Amino acid sequence: MAYRWTNDLTKDDITPKATYLNRRQILAGTLGLGAIGLAGRASAQSDLEPNTLEEISSYNNYYEFGTGKGDPAANAHKLVTSPWSIKVDGMVDNPGDYALDDLLAGLSVEDRVYRLRCVEAWSMVVPWNGIELADILNKVGVQSGAKYVAFETVVQPDNMIGVQRRVLEFPYVEGLRLDEAMHPLTIMATGIYDEPMYNQNGAPIRLVVPWKYGFKSIKSISRITLTDREPPTSWNKLQPREYGFYSNVNPTVDHPRWSQATERRIGGGLFASRQDTLMFNGYPEVAGLYEGMDLGKFF
Repeated sequence: MAYRWTNDLTKDDITPKATYLNRRQILAGTLGLGAIGLAGRASAQSDLEPNTLEEISSYNNYYEFGTGKGDPAANAHKLVTSPWSIKVDGMVDNPGDYALDDLLAGLSVEDRVYRLRCVEAWSMVVPWNGIELADILNKVGVQSGAKYVAFETVVQPDNMIGVQRRVLEFPYVEGLRLDEAMHPLTIMATGIYDEPMYNQNGAPIRLVVPWKYGFKSIKSISRITLTDREPPTSWNKLQPREYGFYSNVNPTVDHPRWSQATERRIGGGLFASRQDTLMFNGYPEVAGLYEGMDLGKFF
């Protein structure tokens, strides 16, 4: 990796846990981003006031547990998260079925406060706890020639009402280009607000790619595959005209059925105005990954 993401938040920037579990307010800290080979230093994310834990854990898309925003919170208690293993295969030096604790052993869990932008044009801010995906990939050994990373969600038909109803083709699958996966902003999250990941948010481990629409950040991952071919992704298979492989947040490229120029912030209140959507969801340091690409064509 060319650099590591650095966090300038301190414990003094965060309200005590007993307070935020009720209705926390987090002081505006800055999340410093280290030099990344682009000109200058990436802009500090000083405007990120996280949503409450209640908001983050009660307003979710997780179709394995239903299509309503409250369905995952109501139904995901049935998800069995222990024991948990992840199959790592494809173009890796050390393939295998890894117990989650073994896969993450020796790797550093970091705090990351990121914007989350849904393709449905709503947004929130989430204080994740997680591990850089690059650290996991380096641990298993990426072979020369690998170009993409494919992910697969666990399927537990007896516990997942959405799987029983076949609301999508399951297992849910997603993918990233290798350079996207190795970028320091890309993490595998294991918690929120220093709490273990809630089932409805993708327990016990999920992908978080903050400059892409939320459906790219696949939940409850059970398989990681390194490959030299662009992997299929669930929403792209369902409707390729509406959901491209890249799915970068881009206010200039509308969804065929609605504008992406603005967004509704969850928790903003009934009369809150919509906010302008930022290119790459406010993470310009990733722009170099797409230099020379037509982002209207490769959406």
